[in-house]
Amino acid sequence: MISIEDFDKVEMRAGTVIDVKDNKKSRNPAYVVTIDFGEKIGVKKSSAQITTLYKPEDLVGTQVICCVNLTPIYIGSVKSEVRILGTESEQGVVLLRPTELVRNGDKVF
Repeated sequence: MISIEDFDKVEMRAGTVIDVKDNKKSRNPAYVVTIDFGEKIGVKKSSAQITTLYKPEDLVGTQVICCVNLTPIYIGSVKSEVRILGTESEQGVVLLRPTELVRNGDKVF
C-alpha cells in the first residue's frame, strides 16, 4: 500500500489527442500519441500499446487522462513523456476518458 501523501505526488491531467502514428520501433504494436495539455504543460508524446481497440483516426480529437510527472522513458526511438491511463481488460487496453469535455490540463484528483 502507498500513503495518501505518495498518491498526491502523482499528477494526472486531461489532454486532447492531436496526432497518432505507428511506433515502428516498438517491440509490441504501439502508437506514438501526441497530446495537448494546454498552455501550462504544453504538448507531450507517449508511446501506447492501444492498437487492439483504437485506430489512429478515431483517437484524434478525443480527450484522455495521463500521468504527466513521471520520468520520461524511451520506447523504441520515441521519448515517452507521459503515461496514458487505461484499464487492462479482456478486450485490450480501454482508455480512461472524461465523460464531459474539459479543459486541456485539468487536474484529476
